Amino acid sequence: MHTSYYIDLMKKVLTDQIHHPSAARQDGQDWPEFGLTMVGMERLQNIQYCVASILREDILGDFLEAGVWKGGAAMFMKAMLKEAKVENRAVWLADSFQGLPPPKAEYPADAGDTHYQHKALAISLKEVQENFRRLDLLDANVRFVEGWFHETLPICSVERLALLRLDGDMYESTIVTLQALYDRVTPGGYVIVDDYGYIESCRNAVHDFLGARKLYPQIHKIDWTGVYWRKSA
Repeated sequence: MHTSYYIDLMKKVLTDQIHHPSAARQDGQDWPEFGLTMVGMERLQNIQYCVASILREDILGDFLEAGVWKGGAAMFMKAMLKEAKVENRAVWLADSFQGLPPPKAEYPADAGDTHYQHKALAISLKEVQENFRRLDLLDANVRFVEGWFHETLPICSVERLALLRLDGDMYESTIVTLQALYDRVTPGGYVIVDDYGYIESCRNAVHDFLGARKLYPQIHKIDWTGVYWRKSA
């Protein structure tokens, strides 16, 4: 896979490998003090693989991440587009920008979920925008979808997606995103699920959605938690 000093440096900055190089940061198993993403180097390398494939094969569509924290994974997508001088694709960031919702009775798989209690997950829209600005990545092709997924994603104006990345942790966040956006993923495009291996309710949401649609993609493991697959025609 082609790489560059800029892309390699961006991965290190975003994952906090510069300040604190560690195995935990490589695998994304901690919360970095200075980094802008929790996903770690392995999952960033997966994004690099998917984006490079999309550009090489000219798979139509934008990129969208649902659940962005400080914005680092989406920033990496934008950095790759900037490096490749691609100006006709947008990177969309969908998030409440106020943390995760309390579990709802209509999603019993989320019963007892405590993500909503973690204030460190509530990163404001203004802070994420500033993170993009600091690394010279903020322009008109970076678009923000602010609000709870069940309210915003069904009416989101994105038309086609070459890459859909889910990092919503919960059953609700995962299945709502798939229901709203999966049909907009171009055949040949990629779907990435960050929490599949770590959070059972997220994994159940993926299989409930795919099962209801009678879809059987080949799901590939990225690391201890992340997976991805390619959408068929």
